[in-house]
Amino acid sequence: MMDPKNLEKMMKQLNQMGLKQRSLDAGRVIIECGAENIIISDPSVMEIEMHGQKSYQISGKVSVSAKINEDDLELIMEQAGASHESAEKALADANGDIAKAILNLKGE
Repeated sequence: MMDPKNLEKMMKQLNQMGLKQRSLDAGRVIIECGAENIIISDPSVMEIEMHGQKSYQISGKVSVSAKINEDDLELIMEQAGASHESAEKALADANGDIAKAILNLKGE
C-alpha cells in the first residue's frame, strides 16, 4: 500500500502535468456492443482528463446480456399475451431464446 504522503505528492505532480481525475458516482454502466450489452454493476468509475482528452476507467461486477430487439419483444407479447416488461424479463431470463421466453410466459 502506498504511503498517503507519497500519494498526495504524486497527485500534485500529475496535476502539474495537466492530468485531472475525479471519481464518478455511478450505479451501473452499460456498454452497448453489436449483439450484446456488457453490464457493470456497482461500478467504480474514474474520469481521467489529460490534454483535453477524457477517458474512463471502470471496474466492478461484469455480466453480459443479449441485446433486446423490439420486434422480438412484440412477437413475445403477441404470442404470450404479456406486457412489455414481462416479455423483456422473460427474454432476458431465456438468454435471448424467443421460443423459450414465450413458453415460460405461457407456463408450458
